Amino acid sequence: MEIKTAVFKGSFPSEAQAPRDGLPEFAFIGRSNVGKSSLINMLCDRKDLAHTSAKPGKTQLLNFYLIDQSWYLVDLPGYGYARISQKKRREWEIMIQGYLAKRETLQCAFVLVDANVPPQEKDIHFINWLGEMRIPFVLVYTKLDRLKDMQRAEHIRRIQEALLEHWEILPAQFETAAQKGWGRPEILRFIEDVNKKANSI
Repeated sequence: MEIKTAVFKGSFPSEAQAPRDGLPEFAFIGRSNVGKSSLINMLCDRKDLAHTSAKPGKTQLLNFYLIDQSWYLVDLPGYGYARISQKKRREWEIMIQGYLAKRETLQCAFVLVDANVPPQEKDIHFINWLGEMRIPFVLVYTKLDRLKDMQRAEHIRRIQEALLEHWEILPAQFETAAQKGWGRPEILRFIEDVNKKANSI
């Protein structure tokens, strides 16, 4: 699959206010500063579709992008951002969890994990919550171009081992580097296959 058009359709403060045209949706989420905006721009082959920032926490609403008039890419706020009030953090949690748990058109959540750092408790906690809620998801390791080949394998292995303390098997996983374009064909092919299966039902 090659993306031809990507149009920003709006930012929404809750699942109830988001588009309800029945098109399939694929959500992207991860800890703040995980490289989510860069990955979205890489996937869509756009330089500034999703706004990148050196300051974490820029995404604060549910951002919907209509892809090829046939499916939505949904950019969710990052979790684990410390420089906001407890009240605002709780509001974000309610918005994110409400979307993920209630959205019937959500096909899959792409959980971004920074492969440059040791396994993070916030990632494991969030991934376990997705499992408890039976929300389909896959893992996306980011910023892999910052590591040498042997380091990549070792860092990913550590993350997998931490998750396997809670899981018997792990979902599909993708290795990416936004600046290099790594992982783009694999992720787009996965989305295409999920859409085909959804359309055949």
